[in-house]
Amino acid sequence: MKLLLTSISLTLLLTASAFAHFQMLYTPESALGQGANIPLRLVFNHPFADEHTMDMGKQHDSAALSPVEAFYVVHKERKTDLLESLKQISFKGNTNEAVAFAAEYAARRMGDHLFVLQPAPYYEGNEDAYIQQITKLVVNVAGLPTDWNSVLGLKAEIVPMTPPYAVWAGSTFSGIVMSEGEPVPFAELEIEYLNHDVDLPTNSMGSAKVEAPHDSFVTLSLTADANGVFTFGLPKAGWWGFAALGSGSDDEYKGKELSQDAVIWVQAKEMK
Repeated sequence: MKLLLTSISLTLLLTASAFAHFQMLYTPESALGQGANIPLRLVFNHPFADEHTMDMGKQHDSAALSPVEAFYVVHKERKTDLLESLKQISFKGNTNEAVAFAAEYAARRMGDHLFVLQPAPYYEGNEDAYIQQITKLVVNVAGLPTDWNSVLGLKAEIVPMTPPYAVWAGSTFSGIVMSEGEPVPFAELEIEYLNHDVDLPTNSMGSAKVEAPHDSFVTLSLTADANGVFTFGLPKAGWWGFAALGSGSDDEYKGKELSQDAVIWVQAKEMK
């Protein structure tokens, strides 16, 4: 009951506005026919509304901390550190620009390439609290399934039950919210559609693709079951972000409240 109440309170705290914060880990395609060098963009923003882009790792004091604590890829159970590959960029949303990162990764070998990003906690001044979104992205090469449903034992983690790169628009995606290898019962999730094309050469967002009929459609909500399991129907092709709020084992940072969230990105494809 305490875990449930904590999750609910964090949800209310961090969803006071209609538009959710999402750590984006973006590449154009998640299913590749053959090996390639893939571009990656690490941006902290609001995927559907794009009304504000945040500086990654923004602190409320003058402490000099790296905006990214960890960034690596897992392929056939082998972990490769990618932190040194990151280059700081300025990413332009439709209203402002902010500190973000770019990288390029050689996805040469067949199988799943499971990326994990752990940004430094972000200080949300309006709430006097921190947000840390531990984010996963899976890119497959040549159709061989290997690591897509690996349990990594992260402090906050969504383990997919559906390959996140092999989903038809109109079908469903299922996952388990976990913390340090254990399911998080009744985890509260937010879901947003990446409603803008990402222009890689200019590091910027394009115009909106669809218009929400009401603010409640911008950030969708879902509650996992007692075993941390959830299922969501993907109505449109494109990238969808899932964030399990306050699902991590850490709830405080620098003496302030911390929402340690699990994020995963799923790409749905149109059936033609």
